[in-house]
Amino acid sequence: MTSKIAGHLLVECLLAQGVTHAFGVPGESYLAVLDGFHLYRDKLTFVICRQEGGAAFMAEAQGKLTGRPGICFVTRGPGATNASIGVHTAFQDSTPMVLFVGDVASDTRDREAFQEMDYTHFFGPSTKGMAKRVERVDDPERLPEYVARAFATAMNGRPGPVVLVLPEDMLTRPVKAQALGRVEPVQAWSDPGSLRTLRDMLLAARQPLVIAGGGGWTPQSAQALQRFAENWQLPVTNAFRFQDTFDNHHPLYAGDVGIGIGPALAQRVREADLIVAIGPRLGEMTTGGYTLLQAPKTRQKLVHIHASAEELNRVYQADLAIHATMNAAARSLEVLSAPTELPWADWTKAAHNDYLDNLKPQALPGDIDMPAIVATLQKYLPADAVLTNGAGNFASWMHRFYMHHGLGKGHKTQLAPTVGAMGYGVPAGIAANLLTGRAAFTIAGDGDFLMNGQELATAVQHGGKSIIVLLNNGMYGTIRMHQEREYPDHVTGSKLQNPDFAALAAAYGYVGVRIAQTQGFETALRDALAREQGTLIEIMLDPEVITTRGTLSAITQAALARQEAA
Repeated sequence: MTSKIAGHLLVECLLAQGVTHAFGVPGESYLAVLDGFHLYRDKLTFVICRQEGGAAFMAEAQGKLTGRPGICFVTRGPGATNASIGVHTAFQDSTPMVLFVGDVASDTRDREAFQEMDYTHFFGPSTKGMAKRVERVDDPERLPEYVARAFATAMNGRPGPVVLVLPEDMLTRPVKAQALGRVEPVQAWSDPGSLRTLRDMLLAARQPLVIAGGGGWTPQSAQALQRFAENWQLPVTNAFRFQDTFDNHHPLYAGDVGIGIGPALAQRVREADLIVAIGPRLGEMTTGGYTLLQAPKTRQKLVHIHASAEELNRVYQADLAIHATMNAAARSLEVLSAPTELPWADWTKAAHNDYLDNLKPQALPGDIDMPAIVATLQKYLPADAVLTNGAGNFASWMHRFYMHHGLGKGHKTQLAPTVGAMGYGVPAGIAANLLTGRAAFTIAGDGDFLMNGQELATAVQHGGKSIIVLLNNGMYGTIRMHQEREYPDHVTGSKLQNPDFAALAAAYGYVGVRIAQTQGFETALRDALAREQGTLIEIMLDPEVITTRGTLSAITQAALARQEAA
């Protein structure tokens, strides 16, 4: 019997792990794997992307949606460095992912061969790196071992990315090895003593608050979290850009803790006497720059539950640290018996009312009413639609005003980079549609769209459809906002000369529509939902409308007043 080559074995290993889609840009360094994709094309789709950054973002979105590693293939050197933005996103967002890098041949290594680089030093691994593990596969017979370990590493503990480097000559060698079986993540359960301590801390509290988020959540764990909150009548918030962890429509929901946090919720975090953080690593955005929760020791009593033992007590010295995965933690918490009477009923109700009050918009100038736009989206998008965005002030409209039904309803509905990477939303939305067939909606800014807008070609080629709302204000809005705060009236580097986005979308095969007034949006959205093609709806947004709460001029005037007073 003729032996297969290692490149074919690698694809068999992916199939054994349940992989149905891989994203990437082809390269001559892994032609043997591409041939394997052809061989198994009826079982695994290789999605041909236009740039490695877009491919890596699609794989990261895949990891968020499925809970199993998203798969990305790139070539050596520039291909790997282009893909690094997706790896960094997966690291900070705690998303399982495996990046496969085709590398130089073994006999040319360490000579600075064409596009050669040191991937271990570039990607990490470290607590400040980009990957949990970086390994080179030199022996083709050990490919199954390396792939299985990559999947285990990506999913176990705090989920994250793994990089596997594949010398091109290794991939063409004959092998006899067989793929190993499917790897499942290991569950770490809360110890009974810690749960008793947590119960005692809850009984002693008067103003408790839950912050839920981070990676590793499933519909089942989200449902268990909801039952825990209901048993104890706890106000629940979602961590930054994990707004689908807990149902936003639930009477116990208190809002999201992140950039642009509602002032009343920020004050409530400060006033809480007990914070139960389930899943988030409590990074800079969720903690208001480490001020709402002061590092290293919080004013509030802190219970920190996390899937990684290394993450616990790393930044915050918790009063109670519990090492548990989200499935195990939530199921342990839901059976924690609560007393018949609880002293914080008014606190919980007020927290939810604060959230509802925060949904009431401020009056802002211009012909576009963004809260009304979001209300239209809320009305027409299916409950299981996947909503994606990149980084920029434009995303705050969805973050503040859109209400997610949450994972507990059976579907993950938010794909948003906590790492703050621009250009994420467009490829993530395309990947979501290709992977799930569900409606995919993306909100983008003009600068944000131009970083990965070329992936519309990927969507069209593979039969994907997304709906993109592009807010065009002719500038890098977030940078301009900060610029006006720090250097008012000194505008440098933030203005944009933009193309005709509607025409650009049409050139890729999408339908392009431009809206200058709110009234035109509902029809445009309904048409977009009805048609088979993807649609880009360009909205001409007044540059003055810089945040959900104020104008650019107001920021400038406040900054000038501060300078004058100083």
